[in-house]
Amino acid sequence: MNIILFEEHELGRSLPRRDERTIHLLKVLHKKTGDTFDAGVLGGKRGTGTIEKINFEGSIQVRIELFDPPPPRLRLRMAVSFVRPIQLRRLLKDLSNIGVSSIDIFGTDMSEKSYRDTNLFTDGGAKAVLIEGAVQARDTQIPLLSVYDNLDKWLNERPWEKDEKRRTVQLLAMDNVRPEGSFFHINPSSRPVVIVIGPERGWSDRERNLFEQAGFLRLSMGERALRTETACITAASLAMEKIEN
Repeated sequence: MNIILFEEHELGRSLPRRDERTIHLLKVLHKKTGDTFDAGVLGGKRGTGTIEKINFEGSIQVRIELFDPPPPRLRLRMAVSFVRPIQLRRLLKDLSNIGVSSIDIFGTDMSEKSYRDTNLFTDGGAKAVLIEGAVQARDTQIPLLSVYDNLDKWLNERPWEKDEKRRTVQLLAMDNVRPEGSFFHINPSSRPVVIVIGPERGWSDRERNLFEQAGFLRLSMGERALRTETACITAASLAMEKIEN
């Protein structure tokens, strides 16, 4: 862990002996009473933690002082088709790590229907991996995560308009079949970006029509057919170079 994150309600309470943060501080970092460590509050500021006491049963009492804001989030919304749960865990962690502002997950015509049955969104697993990605980046914020039954509902709701309100947004859908252009030819801009990544089987013609009707530009990232998680990280990385501060 590059930073130890606490939720607001945990401040002033002891960390249990079996808590992974306790284990990391005592067993991995070999911290002792009086030692300090990098700390932060989820959704809040960063600062320093101090171990005030290691209790007999193994729990620890810490004092947190906060003074630095978290790093800024990217003005980038990633919308991704459902993938295998094990891939989804890695993808959520990586997108949180690089600092995207929002992640939307939805079903598509060509995606495997069984992937939607994951309990990752109901058992706390999704939040845990988002936090893990943020911790590695020394961040206290995690992306806003939303789940939609299908692409149609996501396009109808247009969540990026609610977030950005009056600001214009670049709407980009990655598609290697009959693309309208290349991602590499997009000019840098100060506008927020929405990037949509489909399943490995690609988009249906019906979905391509939906993108056109919704104002999305369909772009290619090259001739190779990429895994969904590879395409997602690649597109996000390219977008980071296109978003002007």
